[in-house]
Amino acid sequence: LLPSTRNTDSQTFAESVTFKMLARQARLLVRTASQIESSQSAGLIGTTNQSHGIATEASFDYHPYKLHHLDEGPATSTVLTRDEGLRLYREMVTIRRMETAAANLYKEKAVRGFCHLCSGQEAIYSGIVSGLREQDSVITSYRAHGFTYAMGVPVLGVLAELCGKKSGVVRGKGGSMHMYAKNFYGGNGIVGAQVPLGAGIAFAHKYKEDGGVNFSLYGDGAASQGQISEAFNLAKLWNLPAVFICENNHYGMGTSEDRHSASTDFYKRGDYIPGIHIDGMDILAVREATRFAIDYCSVQQKGPLVYEISTYRYHGHSMSDPGTSYRSRDEVQEVRQTRDPITGFRDRLVGAELAEVSELKAIEIEVKKSVDSDVKKAKTDGEIGAEELFYDVYEKNVGGKIRGIAPWDQHEHKKTQTAVNI
Repeated sequence: LLPSTRNTDSQTFAESVTFKMLARQARLLVRTASQIESSQSAGLIGTTNQSHGIATEASFDYHPYKLHHLDEGPATSTVLTRDEGLRLYREMVTIRRMETAAANLYKEKAVRGFCHLCSGQEAIYSGIVSGLREQDSVITSYRAHGFTYAMGVPVLGVLAELCGKKSGVVRGKGGSMHMYAKNFYGGNGIVGAQVPLGAGIAFAHKYKEDGGVNFSLYGDGAASQGQISEAFNLAKLWNLPAVFICENNHYGMGTSEDRHSASTDFYKRGDYIPGIHIDGMDILAVREATRFAIDYCSVQQKGPLVYEISTYRYHGHSMSDPGTSYRSRDEVQEVRQTRDPITGFRDRLVGAELAEVSELKAIEIEVKKSVDSDVKKAKTDGEIGAEELFYDVYEKNVGGKIRGIAPWDQHEHKKTQTAVNI
């Protein structure tokens, strides 16, 4: 081609890319505006038992869920006590502050390898866990820090694990993507692989007749994985107490949902499995949807459900992704200002007179000090010895020594920890 022709082609291509990006952002803004309008229709129903101007509980309503193959969905109103409201607020603020600390540790190179942050998605973790019972279980993707904390692991256990230190939840052996707790099966590094595992855990619940329900989460980018469809099929065939949740932050890595999926109604992907679309920026909507799922799958024993929880991540896909090459900073800022799950919940608590601004601010200050202290502990903590890498591989070791990288490379096995999910 002549130089002038090449320039024209380059200009045309650049204009095409720019147009597509602007069109994608316009569609997201339309969705955002719709969600804001729906959120504005939701509100406070009433408060009860006020003391010194502070209510002990309040009733809230919110916009209806989108349903697939269901005549009735979760409740669209709920009661929240002051104590529970303050607990949930503290938990979400802690997750946000913890992820900020993790980002800083990564930039300092105290954290190596992969690091996927969940800032902006806190209402999913706190909302689901607040609705769980003792026998219910969760398995999720590599974006697992928030769930790990909400399922009972302290901040130090998460941050020290990220830094590969012995105070970590798995002694520094797992890192960002492999953290576990009672009834929490990780943290899984392979895209979508946790979903058939979740179906297996649901099968175990049914086999043991413990009444538990498994919640397995995956991203919109993983929603088209073949193994997810296979898990759907077996779960429905065997009527398993399984809830498959697409944690839709609208970008599969750096690809927007409308560019990677022919159908973006992920709650309908189960086809023959009923589904529900949930506002993942509303912690109360997530909590009630969780309660509905437990009643549907466990109490009524109607089989599996497919959920789509619409949310948004403020960071890139991982710390190696700046998150600005496929979306604009204005788009991220728009969501922060209009749909942030923490500030939105704070406004609800204050508006319902369940809390005062000053005490919520005090919680934020207290959380910051606590997380900063845990950061210092994680950075100064030691690592396990090399020999301990071969400890706790088995709960009951019947094979003797553990093989290393070669058949003659043999290592002693010791059981130093107590397994929590047996």
